[in-house]
Amino acid sequence: MTWYTYLNEMMDLRSFSNLWFWIALAVMWSTASHWVLGVPYDMVTRAARDPEGAQADLEQIAYGFVRRRLYVTNVAGTWATVFTSFVLSSLLILGWGYNIEFAQALALLGTPMTLVGYLSHRAAARIDGQGLRGADLRKVLTRLRMTIQAIGMVSIFVTSVWGIYVNLVRHLDNDLFKVEEIEPTDG
Repeated sequence: MTWYTYLNEMMDLRSFSNLWFWIALAVMWSTASHWVLGVPYDMVTRAARDPEGAQADLEQIAYGFVRRRLYVTNVAGTWATVFTSFVLSSLLILGWGYNIEFAQALALLGTPMTLVGYLSHRAAARIDGQGLRGADLRKVLTRLRMTIQAIGMVSIFVTSVWGIYVNLVRHLDNDLFKVEEIEPTDG
């Protein structure tokens, strides 16, 4: 195998048969469910066990990320929404309108993460608006994490089913599973 063949296999745009896509999917959802609003979830569990010491650290970090998210939304929220809508619409049209597998894969990654971003923004606005502290802050972060995990499970299931379908169709169209007709002989 030459270096060109190896490089071509590594950067193959047929995403659903590429190991790197599935690794990226797993890492994306693992990261999204661990870093809730930018706060590592182990800080939430530690704050529940040690309300005096760890709770203050949790509140400081959580409010830092909440204020940052709300600031970015206030400054560039409209443009970010327009850009995200354009990119997702383009990916959906390219993926299912023009049957481009790479666009389908990116749409299956990006669409649920957009929902996660929206829910994270709502949780940040609620935390800041209500000034949540202590057990109430931990409850909102825990509920957001469970919602992100549920979205992740559905997303991984849908992506897996679609990936299996795409790979089966590709192989079925490749004459691998077609039976040749045998013509009768005169005899």
